[in-house]
Amino acid sequence: MSPAQLVELMNEYLTVCTDIIQEEGGTLDKYIGDAVVAIFGAPLPLPDHAYRACLASQRVQRAMQTLSEKWRGEGEKWPALVQGMRSRLGLNTGPAVIGNMGSRTRFSYTMMGDNVNLAARMESSAKALGVYTMVTDATKLACEKYGGDRIIFRFLDKIIVKGRGQPVEVFEIVGLRENVPPATLQCLALYAQALELYFRQDWDGAAQIFEQSLALEPNQVSPERGIENNPSSIFIQRCRRLKFMRQHSTDPKWDGVFELKDK
Repeated sequence: MSPAQLVELMNEYLTVCTDIIQEEGGTLDKYIGDAVVAIFGAPLPLPDHAYRACLASQRVQRAMQTLSEKWRGEGEKWPALVQGMRSRLGLNTGPAVIGNMGSRTRFSYTMMGDNVNLAARMESSAKALGVYTMVTDATKLACEKYGGDRIIFRFLDKIIVKGRGQPVEVFEIVGLRENVPPATLQCLALYAQALELYFRQDWDGAAQIFEQSLALEPNQVSPERGIENNPSSIFIQRCRRLKFMRQHSTDPKWDGVFELKDK
């Protein structure tokens, strides 16, 4: 795209994201290229900050669908890559160092700390687990304290992200309850059954049920739409690999933790 066209695209996209963040009480930290970094709960404390952040994430995802429809409606103005553009979001909840940081002549209000880095890992690792919004267990628990069951979560995995030694439980935000269709709820129920077998090292039984949830996944694998995988397809592949490696034998030392090698 031409520089002018790229600027138009970025301004439209970043405006939508920023407006939603601020409407939900969040604070814009910074832009990093096409990425948006936001804080919820500072500078003013928000008891329900995790719920607001999760709600904002789903509003952004729905806004992206609207933007994509608009861009497709504008014909050849935008390349196919733009017309099918998706966003990946990562959230984490916990204490951080927040304040004015920089030089004596120029500074910015920002945040630093391990919990900030973990939030970034949620965004970058979401692709490896086939989802578009991924959060830690800390965010899920804090969100449910104020939002009840309005935000629908799906347990994904226990992972060790690059730069950390301890595993963290991660979840997908599937959507707002009022927007999630019955077929997706059925998918989540089957997926949970399969996961139970997976952690019992019943690779064959887990794979069979993952095949059923695969047919109901809201994001079906589609190279044309840029969707390379989804949670069910990833766990089917993992079951096959583990079955081959273990040759049907159980391993009492296997704890189900998956280590991500990349950022």
